[in-house]
Amino acid sequence: MDKKKITSALQYVFFLALGIFLVWWSIGKIDHQQWVEMKAAMRRTNYNLLIPVVIALLISHYSRAVRWKILMEPMGYRPDNLRVYLLVLIGYLSNLLVPRLGEVLKCTLLARYEKIPADKLIGTIVAERAFDMICLLLVFFITLISQLDVIGTFAREKFSTVLANGGREPNILYLLAIAAFVAVVIFLGIWLFRRFRHNNVMVKIIRILQGVWEGLNSVRYVKKKGWFFFHTILIWFLYLASIRLGFLAMQETKPLGWPPAFSVLSMGSIGMIATQGGIGAYPVLVQETMMLYGIHENVGKAFGWILWLAQTLLILVAGGIASVLLPRLKRNAVKTA
Repeated sequence: MDKKKITSALQYVFFLALGIFLVWWSIGKIDHQQWVEMKAAMRRTNYNLLIPVVIALLISHYSRAVRWKILMEPMGYRPDNLRVYLLVLIGYLSNLLVPRLGEVLKCTLLARYEKIPADKLIGTIVAERAFDMICLLLVFFITLISQLDVIGTFAREKFSTVLANGGREPNILYLLAIAAFVAVVIFLGIWLFRRFRHNNVMVKIIRILQGVWEGLNSVRYVKKKGWFFFHTILIWFLYLASIRLGFLAMQETKPLGWPPAFSVLSMGSIGMIATQGGIGAYPVLVQETMMLYGIHENVGKAFGWILWLAQTLLILVAGGIASVLLPRLKRNAVKTA
C-alpha cells in the first residue's frame, strides 16, 4: 500500500473515530433522568411533519444536480437530468462511507456513462464547492449580524481560549505563527513547482490542473447565469427551510422562527464538515445551539439526533435506490438509442 493510500486510510479512521467519540461522549453525559426526558421528547415528536423536511432536501439535491449540469454546458456536454440527479444521490451516499469519495465517484461514473473527461468534471465540482463555501460564509454573516447577542456569545465562549490568553485580547503570537506557517507553505509550494515543473509527475499534475481550470472557468461562460445563481440560492434556502420545518415537529421547538434556523444551519454545517457524515458532531452542535434559545438540553439533544437521523436515513434510502436505478437507466438509454 503506497503512502497516499495509507494517509487517506488514516484520515478516514481519524474522522470516523472522532465521530464515534462524540457519540460516546454525548451519550455518556446523559443520566437516567435525562434519558427519560429525551425519550419523552422523541415520543412527543410528530414524525409526519418530517415529511416536508425530506421533500425539501430531495428538491435541494435535484437543484444541485441541475446546477452541476449547467456548469457542464459551456464545455459542450448535456448529460441526462435524471442520471445526474441519481449520481448526486450516490455521491452523498458514498460520502457517508468515505469522506470526499462521493465527488470522485460522481465524476468517474458520469465520465463512464456520458463520455465526459473526468478532469473537466472535477473542475466543475471545485467550482460548485467554491460557491457553496461563499454561501456558507454568507449564512454565517447573516447569522452573526442578525443575532450578535446570541450566536456571538456562543462563539466567544467556545473559541476565545484558542485565540486569546484567557481574556478578550487576541493572542498575537498565535496569529503571527499561523500567518508565518501559511507564508512558508506558499513559498515552499512555489519553489517546488519551479524546481520540478519539467518532471513527468509534475507535467501530469499540470495537465490535471489545466482540466480543473477549464471546469472552473466554465462559470464565466455559463449561458444560464441567472439559473445558476437561482439554483445556488434555492439549494441553501431549502437547507434553511428544512430546519425551519423541522422545528414544527416538536412542541418545544415549534415557536422558533427563521433566525434560530440560521444558527442551526451555521453550526450544523460545521458539524457536517468536522466528522464523517456529521456523526456525533452534528447533534452535539445543534443541541448547543438550541440551548441558546431557551430550549432544554435534552430537547435540543433529541432534536439534533432526529434531524441528523432524518438526513442520514434519507441519503441511505435515496442513495441506495439511485444505485439500483443508475445501471437500469443506462440500459434503457442504450435501447432507446
